[in-house]
Parts: sequence; C-alpha cells; structure tokens
Amino acid sequence: MNYYFIAAAILGLLTCIGHFTYGVSQYLKPMLVASFDPVAKAVMHCVFHYVSVFLLSATLVLAVCGLDLVSYMQGISLILFVALNFALFAVWQIYFAFFSDINSPFKHLFQWILFSSISALSLMGIYLT
Repeated sequence: MNYYFIAAAILGLLTCIGHFTYGVSQYLKPMLVASFDPVAKAVMHCVFHYVSVFLLSATLVLAVCGLDLVSYMQGISLILFVALNFALFAVWQIYFAFFSDINSPFKHLFQWILFSSISALSLMGIYLT
C-alpha cells in the first residue's frame, strides 16, 4: 500500500466533492444563465464535465494504485500522467491569477493548492517509496 497515493486520492476525492458542489453552484449554474453565445456556453458546459471526468478518473487511478490493485510499472506510468496534469493545472491557475483583473485572485482561484498538493503527493509516492 502506498500512503502517499492514498493521501493524494483523498485530496482528489475532496476536489471532486468541491467540484460537484461549490463548482456547480458558483461557476456552472451562473455561467449557464449568463447572457453570451449559446455555442460558447455549450462548449464551456462540456468543458466543466470534461474536468469532472478527469477529476473522477484521476482520483480512481490514485486510489487503485495506492491500494496496489495494478502492477507497479503500470501504476507508475498512470501516476506520472496524473501528477503532470495536476501540476500543469496548478501552474496555469497561478499564472492566470497573477495576470487577471480579479480582486483577490488567490481567494477565487484557490484550486491550485489542491492541484499542486495532489501532484506533490503523487510524485512523493513514486520517488520516496
């Protein structure tokens, strides 16, 4: 059992819960009632759910690998992919926070903390065990 992967999976689960509760109420629903191009709105609705699928599948991968339900070599490749994605999510969110016109951007764009933590725990599970 890899406790770093399990910890990353727990953070992933918390991220999923936040995405489906806070994310739906604070981002998805207001975007769906906003007045802008219906095609762009439909695309953004799809993107929200693409992220949903990624968050769920990445959390599942972290849990399965943490419980040693897949071979070590396959697990490492999967975890590296998940860690890279979450690291890039964090980097892009920090970048946009720095250059946005939002007041208190890190208050509103806080997900990078979860993303970078999941990435770090995933990499620690690979390189420290």
